[in-house]
Amino acid sequence: MKIDILTTFPEMLDPVINSSIARIASEKGLVSIHPLDIRTFSENKHGKTDDYPFGGGDGMVMTPQPVFSAMRHCLNKKAETKPRIIFPTPDGKLFDQSVAVEFSKESHLIFLCGHYKGVDQRIRDIWVTDEISIGDYVLTGGEIAALVIVDAVIRLIPGVIGTLNSALSDSFSHPLLDCPWYTRPEIFEDLKVPDVLVSGHHANIEKWRNDQRVKKTKDRRPDLYKKWLEEQKED
Repeated sequence: MKIDILTTFPEMLDPVINSSIARIASEKGLVSIHPLDIRTFSENKHGKTDDYPFGGGDGMVMTPQPVFSAMRHCLNKKAETKPRIIFPTPDGKLFDQSVAVEFSKESHLIFLCGHYKGVDQRIRDIWVTDEISIGDYVLTGGEIAALVIVDAVIRLIPGVIGTLNSALSDSFSHPLLDCPWYTRPEIFEDLKVPDVLVSGHHANIEKWRNDQRVKKTKDRRPDLYKKWLEEQKED
């Protein structure tokens, strides 16, 4: 997968894409991540990428020309499929695991990181295929949101994580949240691992884990619990 990230602050991306899962994916040759500084595409002699909004109002708006030029730079005219162009924005579709799975099947993703008041609507109309929100709050820019999405996506690419089943069984991979997990030692500072987990009885262990998933989901995410109940009725 090729990932281009269009930004006016490429230095924000380096610590994440050069460490942890993103670095591993790159070293394995499964993902290539390319931060692109939108300022370098500006025809303004000062590298300006924003201007005052028409009609007045507070804040600045990212201007079309640098973004249009950066997008054209990223496109491979010989590619059989067009890239998904993702704009992280609070007014977009809510990002969840199903969207991450969908994006993980793509060969080319382009992220546009907005700043200031937003971006000129013509950019969104012409280029953006997916407007995505990571939650009901506002960040200074789109870089952090883009990195959240990138991390969630690339860990689902086969070969990135040693055991793909581990990623596929995480919370939100199905309607229920994940269960508690324990490791050695069995007793630590008088805190003991639940007996069922050291019983060796795999059927009982799986039942305990499923019961824990149901309980946690019911307590913490009633919306997901309701969805799970509806699916059980359909089955």
